[in-house]
Amino acid sequence: MKKLFLHPFFLPGLLVRSLLIFAVSPTPVTDWYVPFLGASTDHFTLDPWGAWVEQGGAPVVFPYGYIMWLTFLPLTLFCKGLGLPLSYGYSLTLLGVDFALLLLLRRMIPGRDRRLLVTYWLSPIVIVASYLFGFNDLVPVSLLALSLYWAKRSKLTLSGMACIAAISAKLSMVLALPFFLIYLYRNRKLRQLLAQFIKGFTIGAIAMVLPFLFSNAGLHMLLNNPEMGKVYRLTFNLGDNIQIYLVPLVYLVMLYSAWRVRRLNFELFHAMMGIAFLLVVLLTPASPGWFIWVLPLLVTFQATSDRLPIFLTAVFSVLYVLSSLLLTHHDLTAFKPMAFLSAFHLSAPPGGNFTSLIHTAMVATGLVLAYLIWGVTVSRNDYFRLSRKPFVIGIAGDSGAGKDAFSDALKGLFGNHSVTTLSGDDYHLWDRQKPMWQVMTHLNPMANDLEGFASDVVALTDGKSIQSRHYDHQTGRMSHPFRIKSNDIIIASGLHALYLPILRECYNLSVYLDIDEGLRRHFKLLRDVHKRGHTAESVLASFNKREPDSQRFIRPQASHADLVLSLQPIHPRMLEELTGKHPLRFKLVTRSRHGLNERSLTRQLVGICGLHVDMVVNQNASEVEFTIEGETSAQDIALAAQMICPHIFEFLDIHPKWQDGVTGLMQLITISHINQSLLRRLIW
Repeated sequence: MKKLFLHPFFLPGLLVRSLLIFAVSPTPVTDWYVPFLGASTDHFTLDPWGAWVEQGGAPVVFPYGYIMWLTFLPLTLFCKGLGLPLSYGYSLTLLGVDFALLLLLRRMIPGRDRRLLVTYWLSPIVIVASYLFGFNDLVPVSLLALSLYWAKRSKLTLSGMACIAAISAKLSMVLALPFFLIYLYRNRKLRQLLAQFIKGFTIGAIAMVLPFLFSNAGLHMLLNNPEMGKVYRLTFNLGDNIQIYLVPLVYLVMLYSAWRVRRLNFELFHAMMGIAFLLVVLLTPASPGWFIWVLPLLVTFQATSDRLPIFLTAVFSVLYVLSSLLLTHHDLTAFKPMAFLSAFHLSAPPGGNFTSLIHTAMVATGLVLAYLIWGVTVSRNDYFRLSRKPFVIGIAGDSGAGKDAFSDALKGLFGNHSVTTLSGDDYHLWDRQKPMWQVMTHLNPMANDLEGFASDVVALTDGKSIQSRHYDHQTGRMSHPFRIKSNDIIIASGLHALYLPILRECYNLSVYLDIDEGLRRHFKLLRDVHKRGHTAESVLASFNKREPDSQRFIRPQASHADLVLSLQPIHPRMLEELTGKHPLRFKLVTRSRHGLNERSLTRQLVGICGLHVDMVVNQNASEVEFTIEGETSAQDIALAAQMICPHIFEFLDIHPKWQDGVTGLMQLITISHINQSLLRRLIW
């Protein structure tokens, strides 16, 4: 914070604010807000609106809820106790809220102090609306920004409470609520936290809104506020007393646009909500204070973009100042402009269209900004483009190679809510009791409905639901058909997952599990006897029976895989010497056909995980092979993943389940390839 105070741009902004606080007395402050606040401190009551009306006060001066009143009350009482003008308490409260919003934006946009001070602290919109005209929109906007801050950090209870606080401060902030709900519902990993947001919102509503509903005077001020009718000014007349209200129409279209995104991330949610606010402000004869609503969006956009957005926002701000001053000057009877402005004898050039032309130029610049923000922040957003189509992973391997365990490990990273799995075992043509199994094994493609498997993978990839059955390995029978929905991540695993060309074309990443044959037989024996209820004799007999089909149909699929993961014992004779005192220890051999950031991966595996890594790259660099030995923890794996591909974490679960040892390494290497495949989709 000290660095912020000492920045050369901070002091000029503070001096301008201080000068305006002591030199200007805005009409809304002197005629509306301060008299109401002063009256509420003379005779303290929980219904200051009712007390004000009973004293003969105008029933429109404070159309806000409890949060707005409580925000200004402390410094109003302080100034009253010291005998200072109450307007100082009002303005100093705004200054405190202003500075708090600066600090909050600094936490949301770290490392950009210079741009933040230029785009927010020196913004003419903030200075003119808050200190020249005296509007208090900084209060609800700061609370809404606080709600965004907590939502970004997945603290949804606090986010819900801050959201209802913003609405209590100013009812217009209710425009943000549907966007919050869409964001939390359409982002599957956050959907589980939607109840927390609703809980915080409900608790806040009971504490902040419910008491206000018992104030008839307060409700009258709020519902009869002339500002609320401005959204109905811009209309299309269809005749027969039917009109189309353009502002509600545009707002609903923005809501639908947000809903249509398969999975919103925070940047998309913030941008779409901010654009909706910007369009509402531009398409209504808005009070100068309304323009503060769009500042969090404009500041974020400028802080993370090049110079063009800063230039356009500067032009927009200058036009805003001119338009606001001219409109205020021409509305003398309604607004009673401050003596500070009257001293300049501000007037328009000859011709009554000048003010309208300035306002038109401001709206046009704002619309260009909205279009630019949509183009850069939404349509060109990597997450937006990557999440419009499911990411499909194909996993093949021999029976007992660990396909189900590997699929479960990937599901632990993305979350069950974001993953749909399809098992090739569910496409066996016959139950186990059928005589066809006497002459054919499961490894033969003819014993499986591969065309149906491929059709279902294609349908899920296209976002459609399918009807499928489940093969019960204990009973050997198929279940009744049930519905499977598409999802963000689709994992198709099976003996023949890479057998058909059409299947291989569906996958964004194809993996083959090439486990050591001795290990495979060892694990398959343990699984089939202890989990699936087979006898040891039948399992051992199946090895020899299935070996020809394995060599013919299964193992050749490794040549089609983008990534081959081979689990091997640390020593070839380890299985012969296996005892309880000497558990199995493994090494992982991986082969990547497309390569990856192998240098970075090697550094993290050695430096963070403490592993021994041997890397071999073939002559044309089309294949990379790693041999990885050693023990590592889930925490080290997670840290290595954060260093190698930090952007992938936006697609993972809130708390991804990384695993220890070799399984964790398989997760890490697969995630690296998924990250590479996602980037490749941007190019295509």
